[in-house]
Amino acid sequence: MGKRLTIGEFSRITHLSIRALRRYHEQDLLVPAEVDPASGYRYYSLEQVRPALTIRRFRELDVPLADLRTFLRADSSATDVEQHQILTAHLRRLEDRLGRTQRAVEALRELLDPAVERTVTLETLPAQRVLAVTLDVRPGADLTWYDAAMRDLDTAVVNRPVLPPGGRYAHDLFTEGHGRATVYLPTDAKPPSATPNVRELDLPERRAAVATHTGSHDDLDLTYGAVGSYAAHHNLQAQDLVEELYLVGPRDTDQPPRWRTLVAWLVD
Repeated sequence: MGKRLTIGEFSRITHLSIRALRRYHEQDLLVPAEVDPASGYRYYSLEQVRPALTIRRFRELDVPLADLRTFLRADSSATDVEQHQILTAHLRRLEDRLGRTQRAVEALRELLDPAVERTVTLETLPAQRVLAVTLDVRPGADLTWYDAAMRDLDTAVVNRPVLPPGGRYAHDLFTEGHGRATVYLPTDAKPPSATPNVRELDLPERRAAVATHTGSHDDLDLTYGAVGSYAAHHNLQAQDLVEELYLVGPRDTDQPPRWRTLVAWLVD
């Protein structure tokens, strides 16, 4: 063993508090090179300075303890597959979180600026024949129900050309967290027997307060607020449904800033 450092000396070198070093020991992240069995004093080696600072950075990035332990126990080689997978997965989570934070900041700036308003118009949506999947979304469900519905619709239309997909959603789906949803594809194709969940549906001509949402769906509530406010301001009686038309979406591009979603607040 090389030079032996007391916990105080090691704390000064690493700028990690003694309390933090004790916590790292208790969490089995950084075990002292030696612990005196009589006094319980902790001693560290110079070789532990770099791992200690690495652990600090990982904890600042909120790497889960289980992942961090796995990383530290894995081979230190830069080509180690397990380490690479842990780092890649966590960096992806951090990038997603950063993206959500940036979008939240942008939304707040818009909300705090009274001069910024989203453009809303009153329009009549044309009648359409579509293939549709209708289902009751249960409380606490994630969006896998939408993905499953779109897979059934894609199977039904095969390679026939279709217009952008859409959805009709009960307001309860947003206010209560569950409700009726209909996902559709505008097309003249007939549903094959292999897709029993898919049916033909004739959408009537309908009036709506309409706005086109640009970008990620994280701030879609701002567009909903705009169309709902427009309808209320103009004393338009809201129907039980709202409609979304995915003009450009994840099916078309993996770049959220390019997404375009038509939001239609259906009114009588």
